[in-house]
Order: sequence, then structure tokens, then C-alpha cells
Amino acid sequence: MTITYEWRGDFDNPAVNALHAEGFNHRALDIDWLTQVHRHSLGWVCARLDGELVGFVNVAWDGDVHAFILDTMVAGSHRRSGIGAELVAVAARGARDANCEWLHVDFDDDLRAFYFDTCGFKPTTAGLIAL
Repeated sequence: MTITYEWRGDFDNPAVNALHAEGFNHRALDIDWLTQVHRHSLGWVCARLDGELVGFVNVAWDGDVHAFILDTMVAGSHRRSGIGAELVAVAARGARDANCEWLHVDFDDDLRAFYFDTCGFKPTTAGLIAL
């Protein structure tokens, strides 16, 4: 099994919508990811197995030195195989290459070990307002 990773790789909306639905446990939506990431993101990473999209992460940014990991998703049949960690590593390299100085992430408690232990993020104090 050879997984390939591509910074700002090509994808189609139905494939990302299917991954998002599976990863975040909701019905598949009709989101125009292509327009969204091209308009608002520093980059994104696609993971593929034999041409099939099996992982995706979006990297938003502030246009300067802060980048943000959003929507890390891996197909259920390929979870716990290192794909998510490599998606984040490729995203970090892409942000570093764009001269970002910080890579932020927020997540639910059940993903603490993944982001802190596996991916190397450090805990910080942050704030949040539900809108």
C-alpha cells in the first residue's frame, strides 16, 4: 500500500464531501471545497491510494505568519495507519515553506493524543466564543 501526499493537490468536491461526512459523522453535503480553498486557504494536502482520495487537510491562514489546520480527515478504512499524521506533517512543511511561523489547531478532547503526541503540537492557552 503506497499512499501519496500532495500539497495543493487536485481533488473533486464529491470526494472531499464524502470524506468530511464520514470523518465528522453527518450526511454528505454539497460544499464547494475547490472554490473555498482556492479563495481562503494557504494550501491543503491530499492523500491518495491508487488514485482514490483517502485523506485531506485544509490549511487556512491569516495572510502572514499564522496558519491553521482545519478538517483533518482520513477514510475510516485507513485510519490509524499514519495517514493523518503525514497529512499534518506535509501541511506543516507547506506552511513553513510559505514563511509561516506558527501552525495552530483546535480539536475535540478525543484527538488530544493524536495532535499532541503524534503530530507534535504543544498545548497553549486559547479562547473561543460560540457564535
